[in-house]
Amino acid sequence: MESRVSFAAVGAFVILLTTALVAGFLWLSSGKYYRKTYDTYQTYLAESVAGLNLSSSVLYRGVNVGRVRAIALAPDNVELVQLTLDIERGTPVKEDTIATLQTQGLTGIAVVELTAGHRESPPLQARPGEAYPVIKAGESLYSRLETSIPSLLASLNRTSDSLNALLDDENRAAVKKTIADLEVLSRTLAARSPAIDTGLRDASLAMQNTARFTAQLPDLVSRLERSADAFDRMTRDVGAAGASATGAIDGVRPDLKRFTAETLPETRALVADLRTLTATLQRTVGEIERNPGALLQGRPPAKRGPGE
Repeated sequence: MESRVSFAAVGAFVILLTTALVAGFLWLSSGKYYRKTYDTYQTYLAESVAGLNLSSSVLYRGVNVGRVRAIALAPDNVELVQLTLDIERGTPVKEDTIATLQTQGLTGIAVVELTAGHRESPPLQARPGEAYPVIKAGESLYSRLETSIPSLLASLNRTSDSLNALLDDENRAAVKKTIADLEVLSRTLAARSPAIDTGLRDASLAMQNTARFTAQLPDLVSRLERSADAFDRMTRDVGAAGASATGAIDGVRPDLKRFTAETLPETRALVADLRTLTATLQRTVGEIERNPGALLQGRPPAKRGPGE
């Protein structure tokens, strides 16, 4: 007797097995298998997300902390790309955390890199009207390069044009002449290198002497200050001596006045008598010279005048 297979039982078994597989897959993909809990965040990028796929990694300082759940255009702005991120609970996502798009190596696989915020910043929370907290987005390296390279190329073109305009025939001739002059100058310097060395040694010696003088300058200034103090003391002593002399003169002044009043008239009379005596002696000497015999004979009588 042949056994009959119940197609209904087989169908029910297949459906149950498929349901179990799907449930297991969802369970594993949700992270419950690893006993991890994720929080959902969103960010909006204003650049191409080529190379970024669903389940691409979300890195925080290079550490894998989550994955990209969804990639779509922003509902209210087609110029932005909306990324929905599942990030492990406990990751310090702050209000100043920045999300940027990074490319790993040469493979071109893109990831979302979170830049750490300040440690004291408050945790990021959803604002009114937002389904999930929104992480601020920053420009990726390629975006910055894409913005900078055109201006850099334009600057290079302007520089090239300026160089071409600068290096015309006349300027090239001037440059050649300058190079020739530099060559002559270098030969001249090489020929006079002994004199230059001597000058450098003299300059070094002068600098050393200047340094020694500078080192001795405080001592010299101190000596000058001491000399100035001594001069001040001498000036004070001379002033004191002058004051003493003035006092002595003031003390002698009455005696000088008395001497002038009493002795000076007598001195004047004595001087007059001396003058008279001197005149008499001069006459006597003159008579003796004219008549030496007068010393023995005496003075001759005076001649009588007419009528006497």
